[in-house]
Amino acid sequence: MKPIIYIRTSTEEQNPENQIKDIQTIMPESIVATILKDQQSAYKDNVDRQSFKQIIKQIKLSEVSDIYVWDWDRLYRNRLKLKEFFALCKMYKVKVHSFRQTWYEDLNKIPEPFNEIMIDLMLNLMGWLGEDESKKKSERIKASIRKKDGKTISYKGNRWGRKSLPKQTKDRILALHQEGKTIRRIAELVKTTDSNNHMKSISKSVVHKVIKGF
Repeated sequence: MKPIIYIRTSTEEQNPENQIKDIQTIMPESIVATILKDQQSAYKDNVDRQSFKQIIKQIKLSEVSDIYVWDWDRLYRNRLKLKEFFALCKMYKVKVHSFRQTWYEDLNKIPEPFNEIMIDLMLNLMGWLGEDESKKKSERIKASIRKKDGKTISYKGNRWGRKSLPKQTKDRILALHQEGKTIRRIAELVKTTDSNNHMKSISKSVVHKVIKGF
C-alpha cells in the first residue's frame, strides 16, 4: 500500500506546484508519495479525470494507504459525491489528509473503534449538508424561472425546456400519419437536428404529441 498526493488544478491555475509544497508541510518527512495530477475547468465535477479514476481503481485494489490533497474540493465540490468518496476510503481503510482541513487529522488520530464512530458521524453530517445544498440550489433554479409570452425562460432570458420541432418536421410526421404509418415507423423515418446540427431520430412520444396536437 502506498500514499498518494492528488493535485487538481483548473485552467485558471498556473502553479500546481504550490499545492504540492503546502501538502508536504502536513506529511511526515519519511513518506515518499506518488503524485497524480488532473486539470479541468473550475467548478466541474462531471468531466473525465483520468488520474482520479486511477486513484479510485487503486483504492478498490487495496493499493492505497493515504491520500493527500490541498483541499477537499480537489476531490469533489459536490458534498454528496464527497461523502461517497469518504465512505469508499473508510471501507478500504484509506486515510484522507488535507492541507486546508487540518482539523480532520484529529479524527485520523482517534484510536479504534471510536475513530469509525466519529467518521460515520462526519459522513452523516456531510450527507445532510449535501442534501440541504441540493435543495437550496433547486429552489434557486425554480425561483429564477419566468413566464414571457407563454414561454418559460430563465432570469437571463434564455428559454427553458425542449426545443420545439421545425414546422417541416411536424408536417412530415403528419403526412406519414395520414399515409397510415405507425408511430413506431414514423419515429424511424423522421430525423431532426440537435443543437450541434447533428442528425438524430425522434422519439415515439414526440410523434404521438405532434399527432395529438400537443
